[in-house]
Amino acid sequence: MDVVIMGAGRVGLNLALFLISDGHDVTIIEKDEEKCQSIASDLDATVICGNGTYIDTLEKSDVEDADIFVAATGNDESNLLACILAKDYKIPKTIARLSDPNHKKAFKKVGIDIVVNPEVTAAHYLEKLLLRPNIADLAIIGNKNYIIVAVYLNGDIVIPEPDMVLKQGVKISILVKTKFSKDVLKRFTKGIPIYDSLPPITGTLNHD
Repeated sequence: MDVVIMGAGRVGLNLALFLISDGHDVTIIEKDEEKCQSIASDLDATVICGNGTYIDTLEKSDVEDADIFVAATGNDESNLLACILAKDYKIPKTIARLSDPNHKKAFKKVGIDIVVNPEVTAAHYLEKLLLRPNIADLAIIGNKNYIIVAVYLNGDIVIPEPDMVLKQGVKISILVKTKFSKDVLKRFTKGIPIYDSLPPITGTLNHD
C-alpha cells in the first residue's frame, strides 16, 4: 500500500513509523527543511520538502499513485485544503487530522473519508483508564504482540516515551493481541526483569 502523509509532527511521524514497520511504502511531505533532513536519514521513506497545500509539491510526492492520503498537520485549514487538492487525483481514501471538533462538519462536507481528532481520542481513552483502571483494552496492533500505552507514576498517568525505564512494581496499561494476553500477563507479573527501555511505539519488542 502506498501512503502519502503530509506533516511530520508527532501524529504524522508515528503513523509513518507504524506503516513502514508493517511493510507499506510511505512518502512524507514536510515543509520544515531541518526536519526533512532528519527524517530522510532516519526513515525508510521518501521525503518531500515542501508545502502539501501546493499542487507542485503534491505532484512531487506522486500523489496520483497513492492508495491513501493523510493530512496530519496541526492546522485544520491546511489539512482541509490538502485533502481537497489530493481528491482531484482520484485517491481512493483521504484522511485528515482535526484539531477543532467544530470543523468536522466542513471536513465531511467536502468528502474527506475519515476525520480524526487524536486529542479527543486520547482523552476518551484516558477517561477509561481513570474510570476503569483495572480493565485493559485488547487490540491488534500491526505485527506486534503488545504495546505499553500508559504508566502510573506517583498517582499520575504518564504516556510512555521510548527511553523510559520501567522498574519492578510500577503499574502499567497494555494493549495486547488477544491470543498473546496470557503470555504478556505472565511476562509482567512473574518476576521477569523489566529494567531495559520500553519498546518504542514502532520499534521491535524487547524480551523476544
